[in-house]
Amino acid sequence: MTLSGKLKQKIGDGGLREMWDETKWMLTYIRRYRFVIMIHILLGIVGTCMSLLSSIGMKRLIDAVTGFRYSNIWGDALYMAGMLVGSAVLSAIAGRIAAIINIRVQNGIQAEIYDRMLRTDWESLESFRSGDLLQRLNGDVGTVASGVTSFLPSFVTGSVQFFGSLVLILFYDPMMALIALIGAPLSVICSRVLVRRMRDYNKRMKVLSSEVMSFHDDSFRNLTTIKGFGIMDAFFHRMLDLQHRYRTAYLDYNRFSVVASLVMSLVGLLISAGCFGWGVYRLWAHAITFGVMTMFLQLTGILRGAFSSIIGLVPTYISITTSAGRLMAVVELPEEPGARETLTGLDGDCACEMQDVTFSYQDGANVLEHVSLSVHPGELVALTGPSGEGKTTLIRLLLGLVRPKSGSITITTADGETHTASAATRGAFSYVPQGNTIFAGTIADNLRMVSPEATDDQILEALDIACAWEFVKKLPDGIYSETGELGRGFSEGQAQRLAVARAVLRRAPILLLDEATSALDEDTEQRMLHNLMERGGVRSCVLITHRPGTAAICDRRYVLRGTILTEEQTV
Repeated sequence: MTLSGKLKQKIGDGGLREMWDETKWMLTYIRRYRFVIMIHILLGIVGTCMSLLSSIGMKRLIDAVTGFRYSNIWGDALYMAGMLVGSAVLSAIAGRIAAIINIRVQNGIQAEIYDRMLRTDWESLESFRSGDLLQRLNGDVGTVASGVTSFLPSFVTGSVQFFGSLVLILFYDPMMALIALIGAPLSVICSRVLVRRMRDYNKRMKVLSSEVMSFHDDSFRNLTTIKGFGIMDAFFHRMLDLQHRYRTAYLDYNRFSVVASLVMSLVGLLISAGCFGWGVYRLWAHAITFGVMTMFLQLTGILRGAFSSIIGLVPTYISITTSAGRLMAVVELPEEPGARETLTGLDGDCACEMQDVTFSYQDGANVLEHVSLSVHPGELVALTGPSGEGKTTLIRLLLGLVRPKSGSITITTADGETHTASAATRGAFSYVPQGNTIFAGTIADNLRMVSPEATDDQILEALDIACAWEFVKKLPDGIYSETGELGRGFSEGQAQRLAVARAVLRRAPILLLDEATSALDEDTEQRMLHNLMERGGVRSCVLITHRPGTAAICDRRYVLRGTILTEEQTV
């Protein structure tokens, strides 16, 4: 197949288009930081020019020594030293500027990607494992930031080195320039082979890195379960298997790159020998001086090094665009409706209504069919039914985390304003999900997440309403006692009460409890519910429970059987 045919095939496969789209995405960040990047480039150019000019100073100094022109020695020495020192100083300054740019760009991109993840449609983001998201947020962001700050300066500096040294060699000896450029075609061929394999390699390695990080994340989050079942050896061997897969992929590529590097190094040695031989011949023929010979050797080394650096940027570019593509896959996910809206009136009495809602998760069967539910101010509403039937999905619908296939979900404020459930209407809710939702920090830190300005007295009141103060007051540091990751150091019942206290501190009119009292005894549960409705500032509460006694004290009770929700009389 001809070169044009291969290029058409590549374009048809979408590879070049994909890389171009990723490049355009990165260009938005390059434009944003163009001023400091331009300074970095200018410093690199000046430093490179000074380095090239130092070779002329070296030539003049050697010629002065070998030609016994003593009057020029000190001037030539100072000139060469000035160029070398200036180049070193500018290189150090450029390195410092590069570090400043890099951390600014990395933090900026990371903040934007993190913000986007937080506001992305919940169901779309659920298709990613947490370890994969962490890998993208840290590893891929770092790669892209490095590309934004260093790729263009490296390319420009390398180009200046290449053409500058080539012009100087051509000026003194065109044949020497020709010999030095002999390796260019082979370098291009090797880089083409490298490009064909590098993109697939990068994707494969990044996927494997995400798998490893996800596995470790899952392991540490479920360490108690692993220990409880005594399956440490099984998880250890799973980690070894992942390591084996990663090692195999890494060494496959390493073998290929080592062979390619060896070939290019041998070619470089042959070219160096050719340049050296030609220089010796010209020196023997008295066509050049010792100074010119030394300058040739230095410049041909710079020329080959610059060309190799430019060729080496090809795999770097592929790695950068691969990481950019992985970030784009997250950025291009749909943002949930209302994610950046702020609604007023959600802090007073609010009612929520589901009308004829049918819902299914992506490409799945219906979880709910023609469901209707209403919650009015002052009501305690129970949701009951067998486990796994979709009660948590009802809560997600109310919160606007997912949206119905048909039907409507609305929030009505005290002044009569009606809004479709979305991220913007979550201000009407406080939410306590299933499981342990305590973060690492202190008890006060956990509660202040929802109300940063809360005083210690307000925190104590929220803990008392949630029946949590009775154990918190016994802790040595009270509300400033440390909470481990996922509430390590607290029982499940204690963690649930802390989560309820956090919801109380939010002071939203509607409280959603998704089996948030399952680890409490019935007496404590009912005391807590009484406190919530009487003292907690809660106007309405929707409670998922499996306890008949708890459901009996509620104003209304809904039962979910299969996909159908029905309202039943409370006892």
